[in-house]
Amino acid sequence: MPETSVLYPPVERVAPPAESPRYASPIAAIKELKRQRKAVVLAHNYQTPEIYHGVADIVGDSLALARRAAETEAEVIVMAGVHFMAETAKLLNPDKTVLIPDERAGCSLAASITGADVRLLREAYPGVPIVTYVNTSAEVKADSDVCCTSGNALQVVESLGSDRVIFLPDEYLANYVARQTKVQVIGWHGRCEVHEQFTPADIARHREAFEGLKVIAHPECPPEVLDAADFVGSTAQMIGYVKGRRPGRVLLLTECSMSDNVAAEVTDVEFVRPCNLCPHMKRITLENIEQALRTLEPKVEVPAAVAARARRAVERMLEIG
Repeated sequence: MPETSVLYPPVERVAPPAESPRYASPIAAIKELKRQRKAVVLAHNYQTPEIYHGVADIVGDSLALARRAAETEAEVIVMAGVHFMAETAKLLNPDKTVLIPDERAGCSLAASITGADVRLLREAYPGVPIVTYVNTSAEVKADSDVCCTSGNALQVVESLGSDRVIFLPDEYLANYVARQTKVQVIGWHGRCEVHEQFTPADIARHREAFEGLKVIAHPECPPEVLDAADFVGSTAQMIGYVKGRRPGRVLLLTECSMSDNVAAEVTDVEFVRPCNLCPHMKRITLENIEQALRTLEPKVEVPAAVAARARRAVERMLEIG
């Protein structure tokens, strides 16, 4: 029988020990299959602890995963994330096998805009550069000038030397960037179904219940939520705040599993909820990661003509920082 303490101590604060025997067998199988397939598992911060701490080789936010995907020497990449992340990994590794364990793992932001929408915007605003959040399909990236993440969005916008930019598709992130720059930001109406649910009332209620609470919000949250928070930052910046400042109590306004994963590493900080689950991230499980490695399916493919243009937008983002 596989070692049943395989998850501990990394996640003992967030996953009951009784769950470990259930995870032990697929974790052991995945580790062996990774060895056989010369594979790596990339896991986003929103993955559950048994994936994030149990089988992932590379973890991080969208920017970190994009950078590491470009550097890996593995022959097979399994994306424990959502479909646009797997596409980005494929763009940067066109000759490697990239797997997404569940093809239904989508994203409300990616679904909010199409390449045709981008082309219409370009016609409506001729000469205005288009910045596209990485939370988009390869088709959308292909019709953009440069990509960005929440962590480098402002830097990317200001690097273009234009007095106007089109910023797609998250309207809240676009608003957050617009508040920090003199560049006119033309936005879109996309929203993240996880982050848009948070409200100032959530913050007020928890501040009243928990003395000394520090509230950290992701810029995909509504602007009134950002105004009520103590700190606003990307996924990586939120983690950096907690690890660097070690607040006694903290409320992360983002996806639930990120709180679990950080709590497993930062044992002297009390993590207060609420948080919201991403239904798409939760489609990825130990079981379908194991199945993907056994069958080398489902593969992620991007048409060559789309990939070439989308790759330029991603690589330009990585060059900027």
